[in-house]
Amino acid sequence: MENQKSNNGLKAAILVLILALLGSLYYNFKLSNETNKLEADVKNVSTEKENILKDLEELKNSYDTALAENTTMSDELIAEREKVVQLMEEVKRTKNDVNSLSKYRQMYNNLETKNKALMQEIEVLKAQNQELTTNLDSTKVVLEESKNYNQVLVGQNEELTKTVEKGSKLSVLNLQTAAYKQKSSGKEIETEKARRADLLKVSFTIAENNIAKSGDKTYYVQVIDSKNNVLGDKVTTSFGDKSLTYSFLTTVQYENKTVKVTENLKGSNFEKGTYFVNIFDKGELVSKSSFTLK
Repeated sequence: MENQKSNNGLKAAILVLILALLGSLYYNFKLSNETNKLEADVKNVSTEKENILKDLEELKNSYDTALAENTTMSDELIAEREKVVQLMEEVKRTKNDVNSLSKYRQMYNNLETKNKALMQEIEVLKAQNQELTTNLDSTKVVLEESKNYNQVLVGQNEELTKTVEKGSKLSVLNLQTAAYKQKSSGKEIETEKARRADLLKVSFTIAENNIAKSGDKTYYVQVIDSKNNVLGDKVTTSFGDKSLTYSFLTTVQYENKTVKVTENLKGSNFEKGTYFVNIFDKGELVSKSSFTLK
C-alpha cells in the first residue's frame, strides 16, 4: 500500500516536472517568436524608411528634369520640388516609428499624385508647343514658296534683299588730300613742297545706297598739321557729350547715287611733315587719311 502511494507520488512529481518543462518550452518558444517578430518589424520599418526616401528622391529627380527643360510652369514645379525636399529631411530625421512612417507614406502618396498631374500637364503643353512649332514650320514653308514664286514673277527680290542688307548708313570712301600751288591764272599745280603750297584739295566719295534717306548730307572735315594744329575755320561744335573742332564743313545733295565731293582749304606757310585728315558725320568718324609735305 505504501509502495503504491510512493509510486503515485513519484508519478505526480514526474507529471508536474513534465508540465513545468512543457510550460518552460512554450514560454521560450513564444518569447523567441516575439523577439523574431520584433526584429522583423524593426527591419521592415527600416526598409520602409529607405523605400520612402528612394521614392522621394525619384520625385525630386523628375522635378529637376522638368525644370531643366525651362517650362512655363517653373514656379509651380519649384514649389512642389521644395515640398519633396522638406519631406525627405523630415523622414531622414525621424526614428524608425511605424506611425510616423505611415504618415510620411501618405504624404508621399499625395505628393506623387500632384507630381503625376503636373507631369501630365507638362506633356500636354509639350504637345501644344510641338503642334505650334509644326504649324510655324508649315507657315514658313508656305511663305518660302510664296517668296520663291514672287521672285520668279517679279525678278527683283534678290536685289532688294541685297540692298536691305547694306543698311541705310552711308559709306565715305576714297578719301584723298593733295597740296597745290595756285597760279595767278587760276591754274592749280600739285606739289609736295610745303613752302610752295597755298591750297589743300580734299576729296572723297559717298557710296550709292538705295535705301538711305535722300537729301542734304553735311560732313565735318578736320585737317590737322604736323604740329597738331587744326587748320581752316577752327570751329568747335558739340554732339551730345562729344565736342569737335573742324576745319570746314561741306553739304552734299545726296540722291542715293554715288557722289564725289571735292573741297579746297586755302592757306599759307604750311608746315613740313605729316598731315591728318578726318571726315565726321556729326560726332562719328567715318573716314580718315594722311599725307606728307616736304
